[in-house]
Amino acid sequence: MRLYVNVDHVATVRQARRAAEPDPVAAALLCERGGADGITVHLREDRRHIRDDDVVRLRERAGTVLNLELATAPDIVALATRLVPHQATFVPERREEITTEGGLDLTSPAIRADPRLAESIARLKAAGIRISLFINPDPAVIDRAKALGVEAVELHTGEYSHTYRESARELDRLKRAAAHARTVGLAVHAGHGLTYDNVQAVAGIPEIEELNIGHSIVSRAIAVGIEQAVREMRGLVDAPR
Repeated sequence: MRLYVNVDHVATVRQARRAAEPDPVAAALLCERGGADGITVHLREDRRHIRDDDVVRLRERAGTVLNLELATAPDIVALATRLVPHQATFVPERREEITTEGGLDLTSPAIRADPRLAESIARLKAAGIRISLFINPDPAVIDRAKALGVEAVELHTGEYSHTYRESARELDRLKRAAAHARTVGLAVHAGHGLTYDNVQAVAGIPEIEELNIGHSIVSRAIAVGIEQAVREMRGLVDAPR
């Protein structure tokens, strides 16, 4: 199981003061020391937290791999093509949302009619970048992702994270989606809303090979430091296997 740590919210604290610190790149290096297998950042169109320079410096300095989350904005696709991160994960993006609220609905008529996603995927694949799509755990959406020629899907775990105490329904949904994605030949990742309390059930799904976790680790780091926070999450992610 790979643990990729998202350091967006280190940058959120920095941007609250438009200051130089805390530095998400410095935090990323500590995450790697704590056991992270990779670093994830989301370069949003409005640059609300991660900035272009952060991505450039991470690409230069990270000792593990960089997973760049992005939408289809031409300038960000161009930056990814130039920097060639290990992985690019396409996500839906709305200016008014606080955080990403769901996965790409690849079956919707609007997305199917819009050529930008397919064109962006083709451009990044031509640059040698591994592509993942952030989607809801829906077999029809998984099949559409497969048709787009990507290597992986990241299953949105937000609904599970909101309801895991009351019901096992969303965990079962994740299990079925992960099995289906693996059956059609896709690598399976997962993330969004995972915490120290709920991560192990998802980490125990055998088809899932990568988790992307950020907010909970950054929150824990306020109390214990980011290296230790990652080390604790590393132990929880590894235990079910």
